[in-house]
Amino acid sequence: MSPAAIANGTTNGAKETNGINGINGINGVNEQSHQLHINPATTQPNAEVPVSTQDDVDRAVAAARAAFKPWAKVSVEERGQKLRDYADAIERYTNEFAKLLTSEQGKPLAQSMQEIGMATTWLRAFSTMKLPEEIVEDSEDRQVINRYTPLGVACGIVPWNYPILLAMGKVAPALYTGNTIIIKPSPYTPYCDLKLVELGMHIFPPGVLQALSGEEDLGPMFTTHPDIDKIAFTGSSATGKKVMAASAPTLKRVTLELGGNDPAIICDDVDMEKIIPKLAIVSFLCCSQICMMIKRLYVHSSIYDQFVAAFCAHVKKNFKVGPGTNPENFIGPVQNSMQYAKVKDMYSQIAEQGWTPALGGDMPDETTSSRGYFFTPTVIDNPPEDSCIVTEEPFGPILPILKWEHDDEVIARANDSKMGLGASVWSTDLERATAMAKQLEAGTVWVNSHFEVAPGIPFGGHKWSGIGTEWGVNGLKAYCNSQSLWLKKRL
Repeated sequence: MSPAAIANGTTNGAKETNGINGINGINGVNEQSHQLHINPATTQPNAEVPVSTQDDVDRAVAAARAAFKPWAKVSVEERGQKLRDYADAIERYTNEFAKLLTSEQGKPLAQSMQEIGMATTWLRAFSTMKLPEEIVEDSEDRQVINRYTPLGVACGIVPWNYPILLAMGKVAPALYTGNTIIIKPSPYTPYCDLKLVELGMHIFPPGVLQALSGEEDLGPMFTTHPDIDKIAFTGSSATGKKVMAASAPTLKRVTLELGGNDPAIICDDVDMEKIIPKLAIVSFLCCSQICMMIKRLYVHSSIYDQFVAAFCAHVKKNFKVGPGTNPENFIGPVQNSMQYAKVKDMYSQIAEQGWTPALGGDMPDETTSSRGYFFTPTVIDNPPEDSCIVTEEPFGPILPILKWEHDDEVIARANDSKMGLGASVWSTDLERATAMAKQLEAGTVWVNSHFEVAPGIPFGGHKWSGIGTEWGVNGLKAYCNSQSLWLKKRL
């Protein structure tokens, strides 16, 4: 594969504008193709990609099933080395993947480079993790061992906001534990995942790692397929419920990493000059299209006015909006027309509901020549707690800041959500902040930071934000069956 092939979303042997499915170690061009996919900064079409059919899915699953047992017999050390080889191969094409990611997702090139770096870090970290075999009993009569065995064929359903990291975050634990996996990219961002799998097919045996692109009907072909053992899904809570329901008749194992509505609680003793730059980044990174971004910012009433003024001034000065190819821009476009319409509706609520913008608030100018899906970062000043900007996840660059008075009150407000992905508390009093953090109902809670993640740390949500965890040893176990092995020492 050439660097140009990655940067342009093309593949040797295919027509110049085509993306390629990867089935059983072979690049396959489906005769059906379409141009749903656009560059969100320009709304101009990107390259065509295949539209997979049920036959494509059946062939890929059959290849994965045939490859499973031989791959499971490969030593864990060799499987780990393959992951490291894969990371090395991706790293060699970092610049090309970054350009391709920015053209399909919209995020600035610097953020694309960061995502690729995280993906290779995840691959290497998983390649050396230890899945424990625990001796739970050892007596004169018997030994009992708790061990883990691979499930079989997995399918990773990947979203459009972090298509590289979230694909590799499923590939790494699945392959390392001896499973095979098929990646289904989002219909909005298929290019990087198809190219990643094409690159991986040079490293892994046929059928071990595959990818299929397609329309919205492709996901159900996987979730209902009788010969798939595991679905790892990242996406909205509404779709996650459908995935779980579709997986139930065949009792597939599922891991669901779903939406969030993360609160951040700012106490009255913080150093605003130090924390505001950090808070701004973890509120508006990737155009706020990250499930673990801050979505509700609760600021103590005694510092509220000063904080809001300083926060808005920082965002206005430092966060330029525009195409991700311009290194001066921090906020790129919303990724697709569907999400653009949802965010646009949220902006329209400012006037309709009488919210007060402390920053921004303007509807996008759709007469400009760029025609991209851009919004000005917006801060809403202390909206009602029951307003949709507080209760719903905008997944766009609009943030409510709210006042609070007492610790118990703000904890109750922060927890008053069906979502429970992440949350944070910010204070110079670590004891107080820790006590507050331990009462927050979320899968990940930070003190004096937010959106810190690492490959060795389990990641998952409470309530409607998910089921199960990814990453870390817990993430490895999610691709395994637990087995109790009883060894009788005497007949």
